[in-house]
Amino acid sequence: MATYKLGKRSLSELEGVHPDLVKVVLRAIELTTQDFAVHDGIRTLAEQKELLARGASETLDSRHITGHAVDLVPLINGKLRWEWTPIYRIAEAVRVAAREVGVPLRWGGAWDVTFTSETDSPEDLVADYTARRRAAGKKAFIDGPHYELPRALYP
Repeated sequence: MATYKLGKRSLSELEGVHPDLVKVVLRAIELTTQDFAVHDGIRTLAEQKELLARGASETLDSRHITGHAVDLVPLINGKLRWEWTPIYRIAEAVRVAAREVGVPLRWGGAWDVTFTSETDSPEDLVADYTARRRAAGKKAFIDGPHYELPRALYP
């Protein structure tokens, strides 16, 4: 199994992020079978407004602004890639890491469930979330690289 380390840029993206979330990311990079980078940690309101305008986000009330969210993007051949198979591998490592360090998470692949369950694969969680949204007559906004601390426990 390959072992990965976070690079300088990823570590700088973790500056100001809540320590519990940093613990999860640091453990996930040790567990993962897919290399990744921390693409976004803290964001400014201006950055969030730009993402909203481009359709890359659906809210100005982002957990990135408060240091309660990170985006972990696959690194393939030294380049950031937004492909689902490696995103699922990272999601599994993050889920195991969160469980190990005792930190509950929400995942952008299935916003409405706590992301520490052992029962469903990340692929199944995305499919089930999408089906629940459709059944409710709503669009599913899927953000596979996104992980955040739940507001109820981390206001």
